Amino acid sequence: MSYKKAEDILPKELIEVIQQYISGTSIYIPCVEKKDWGSNTATKQYYNSRNSEIANRYDKGTTVTELAKVYSLSEKTIYRILRRRKCS
Repeated sequence: MSYKKAEDILPKELIEVIQQYISGTSIYIPCVEKKDWGSNTATKQYYNSRNSEIANRYDKGTTVTELAKVYSLSEKTIYRILRRRKCS
């Protein structure tokens, strides 16, 4: 996260009002619209695709131990992926 100077982006009148509540301290102003995790990158799509592939391979007979080795995941994580796939 990068900081921006209030003087560079806010009107002087607004800065004076904010200074009545807080002065000389950093504050966080949240986004108006919260975005879902992974919406700015392809990460969410990658994990969904990988997890579908894991579930498909499991359905075709690949063992959890083999899947864990192929995808460099723990068996516990493979079970978690499979459980979530069945619930959705």
